[in-house]
Amino acid sequence: MKKALLLVAPGLLFLAACGGNGDNEELNAEESVNAEEENMDEGNEEAAGGGDAAGGEEGMEEQVVVGDDIEGATELTFWNFQALHSGFFEDAVNRWNEEYPDRPIQLTAETYPFDQMHNNLLLSLQSGSGAPDIADIEIAQFANFLLGDVQLESMNEHVEPELENFVESRFDIYAKDGQYYGLPTHVGATVMYYNEEIMEEAGVDIDSIETWDDYVEAGHAVVENTDAVMTTVESDEHWTFWPLISQRGSDYFDENGEMILDNEINVDTLQFIHDLVYEEEIASLAPGGAHHAEEYYGFMNGGGAASLVMPMWYMGRFLDYMEDLDGKMQIRPLPMWEEGGNRSAGMGGTGTVVTNQAEDPELAKDFLAFAKLTEESNIKLWEILGFDPPRHDVWDSEEMMADNRFYDYFHDDIFEILLEVRDEINDLNITEYTPDAQQEIHANVMHSVLRDQSSTPEEALDAAAEAVRSRMVD
Repeated sequence: MKKALLLVAPGLLFLAACGGNGDNEELNAEESVNAEEENMDEGNEEAAGGGDAAGGEEGMEEQVVVGDDIEGATELTFWNFQALHSGFFEDAVNRWNEEYPDRPIQLTAETYPFDQMHNNLLLSLQSGSGAPDIADIEIAQFANFLLGDVQLESMNEHVEPELENFVESRFDIYAKDGQYYGLPTHVGATVMYYNEEIMEEAGVDIDSIETWDDYVEAGHAVVENTDAVMTTVESDEHWTFWPLISQRGSDYFDENGEMILDNEINVDTLQFIHDLVYEEEIASLAPGGAHHAEEYYGFMNGGGAASLVMPMWYMGRFLDYMEDLDGKMQIRPLPMWEEGGNRSAGMGGTGTVVTNQAEDPELAKDFLAFAKLTEESNIKLWEILGFDPPRHDVWDSEEMMADNRFYDYFHDDIFEILLEVRDEINDLNITEYTPDAQQEIHANVMHSVLRDQSSTPEEALDAAAEAVRSRMVD
């Protein structure tokens, strides 16, 4: 295996518009779960482009070559925007070559800045040359690659026989007209993280919290009996707002791609978030504006809040940045909005694809299915990356239950909770304008409603929806 680190050439940076502003959910979603591998800060959302449409070495951050010691191996190229994914595929190639010695693979995995990779991939596919065999595409960017004639290979022959073993909604977001193009990387199930030490000090049993009304009541006990707030809410990002509207069956767009950002559910949900801070006075704005901010990590690590709404992939943040909470945190489903309502939401995601420029598309598809669809590969998603694998029939497997650092930190019922909520995760309706909606949420809505309090939730969401609608018309 060969690994090379390269620096971004500053003179080659440019911003290319590919149906949005390049809002970087998966970079936020998949920050390093190993502190020693923090060579890329996923909280940053740099609009970095550059190089030719084929990628090249310009702007490349890391290159990993595996299988280069096998004579006659077929060369495949894999583009991604997160170096940790290269490590996952390195493991997959080694397993593939051991299991299929008559079809060996040499994989060159190249990591680029988020926007540059997506921009160059889209340009390469549009021009008909220069695309890799395999690529990661972030969830909010995926719709851009489904416009017109799709330049990706259908994975139906591999997906359909296995679909019943997976959380199906994680495939639907990477599909068009019945064709599955992207293979998911995690469920991204949103949960409630509780600091049990603070909750016990407040006299609250976390298992007694079933509804959001219960949660608010518990929050008052926390602020009255401890030095902590019940929770924090983001004023600069979407990880507080989007999961809660998805939990209620809403979204930024409906299933037909129509803008619904300003609907009644979304307004009511944002009002609820606002009131946690300013009416109920049981929450505070996240230090630094986001749950990925350094200021927030220090605040939470010091016992500043009793709970937090974030997806399961956020477990890695606790391990990397909040070591003083080791053994204190418990994971539970989200409180319900009403009796019998959903208790989770699927957030973030990366779909891995085979492009129509693959030199050996059948080999590339067979390998990708091996790397992302098998039981072993889904267990590896947990073991290597710390992600909740989309294949639910492995959640109670012996390998998934084996002791590891996540169980040591959060206790051992993580996947029991996932099994409880696996049918309570709504589809996300991703369109080419999803990045525009996210930009409005980040730059205008959350800030004006929560930080400045210069707009009501209805006013802010109406303005944001109209701004996106104007771009849809244009």
